Amino acid sequence: MKSKITLFLKGAAMGAADVVPGVSGGTIAFITGIYERLIRAIKSVDFTTLQLLLKFRWKEFWQHIDGTFLVTLFAGILTSVALLSRIILYLLNNYSELLWSFFFGLIIASALLIAKKINKWSLPAVISFFIGASIAYYITVATPGQTPEEIWFIFLSGAIAICAMILPGISGSFILLLLGKYEFIMQAVKQFNIWVIAVFATGCAFGLLSFSHILNFLLKKYHDLTVALLTGFMVGSLNKVWPWKQTVETFIDRHGVEKPLVQINISPLNYETITGHPAYLQWAVLLAIGGFALVYLIEKFSGHNTEPQGA
Repeated sequence: MKSKITLFLKGAAMGAADVVPGVSGGTIAFITGIYERLIRAIKSVDFTTLQLLLKFRWKEFWQHIDGTFLVTLFAGILTSVALLSRIILYLLNNYSELLWSFFFGLIIASALLIAKKINKWSLPAVISFFIGASIAYYITVATPGQTPEEIWFIFLSGAIAICAMILPGISGSFILLLLGKYEFIMQAVKQFNIWVIAVFATGCAFGLLSFSHILNFLLKKYHDLTVALLTGFMVGSLNKVWPWKQTVETFIDRHGVEKPLVQINISPLNYETITGHPAYLQWAVLLAIGGFALVYLIEKFSGHNTEPQGA
């Protein structure tokens, strides 16, 4: 029971991270030591799974998909998203500097810990790291767009966003922001719009099952290159998580509300003068240190080891 509660809490932490545009639930999975087990478990949902299910071989089916692990983890993720979406949106709207500061420290520490999993920093690994950092940085500076709200695009948004959500450093929420569907999906969750949630979840399931096979293959065959790439993703994403930003371009959403479209990073020393908002510099530094320390506490208590399959 203790291990299940711990796993549920890890899922809750992943869900909380996935709600924030700029932070990845995959980062939390990596630092809590469950990342590779998660990829294996998702990848195990295949044709064999269907055969076991149709033959009513329930015990073998459950063991094949590592059912207890997946159900407990996703229960934590879904519970967290449902309960924290309002809180996270409130903090983003009112205390974004403090929230981003906490996650900035968290991501720096996470990148350092994940880099330690690389057995040897060869030239290909270094190149892989810079490719990952460049891709993530480009994503953070891309401009969000206005997109359709038809069912097919909601499905597609789910399939694309979930792939990012299981990649450390690339935020599925930020991908939704780029696709113009972040606020739309958050509103659907808050209003419990079953139809939109169901279509989005179906897209997520499709993307997750497809992408997990690719990740599992890469982690098995090219472990160091893949982990270096994931570390690069995290470092490149720091541009998005910088707490002090100036909005240089806005847009009007479908409700007639003005929203930021393009933002640039600025110094906290000039932040209040430029934006008129307090920089909360001392609190921001403390929260960044707190986020950094939290990662090392999680790593210490989780042992940073992947739990055994079927545990």
